[in-house]
Amino acid sequence: MGVAARQVRTLLALLALSPGAPVPFDQLVEELWAGKQMGNARNALQANVVRLRKLLEQFADVPGDCLVRTVSSGYVLDLPAAAVDAHLFRELADLGSALVLQRPDEAIDLLERALRLWHGPALFDVSDGLRFRIEAARLDERRLSAREDLIAAKLANGEDRGVVSELKQLAAEYPERERFSEQLMVALYRNGRQTEALDVFHHTRRRLASELGLEPGRAMRRLYQAILVHDQVLL
Repeated sequence: MGVAARQVRTLLALLALSPGAPVPFDQLVEELWAGKQMGNARNALQANVVRLRKLLEQFADVPGDCLVRTVSSGYVLDLPAAAVDAHLFRELADLGSALVLQRPDEAIDLLERALRLWHGPALFDVSDGLRFRIEAARLDERRLSAREDLIAAKLANGEDRGVVSELKQLAAEYPERERFSEQLMVALYRNGRQTEALDVFHHTRRRLASELGLEPGRAMRRLYQAILVHDQVLL
């Protein structure tokens, strides 16, 4: 992708992070050119806005300047928040996470819909500005917590066998997120694989110690003891 096209993508992403709200000229310039000195920054920004408007006109039935409006302080993407994947993802994920234990079927549907909105890393191929780094980290964290909640809903719904393979991958990829390892221990135990469930604890403990200098948290230690004594609360 050329530099100009990347700047248009960056501009769209900046406006889409706050749909319906003005984004100041100075902030747009700072994020688009990452602190580089621009003698004609306002003109360069306006040129990118023109390109973005033309691009959006290909997918909408209204003029581009109605979608990206000029206001006194900057530019506004005049769309509802639900029209932006990042905002729709958060809305669906929050609704699903709130229903994990009470209505796991509904939680599964909402969380799966939320996660299907992802098509790669958060804010991929945009400028490396501070706001993007912060927002990408927030989105990635919410994505992982949505995956945790989706698996929790499936476990609450009795889908123990179906989550083992996915949990093995997630626990290996994210050893610092003990919840994945805890969920794997529960799923294995419910499938009659107590020894493997206990092995997950020991493996996670070694990785935490060697890579992060940490011990498993209280929740994982309690789960380990519950598996040892075949606590009925796990079933």
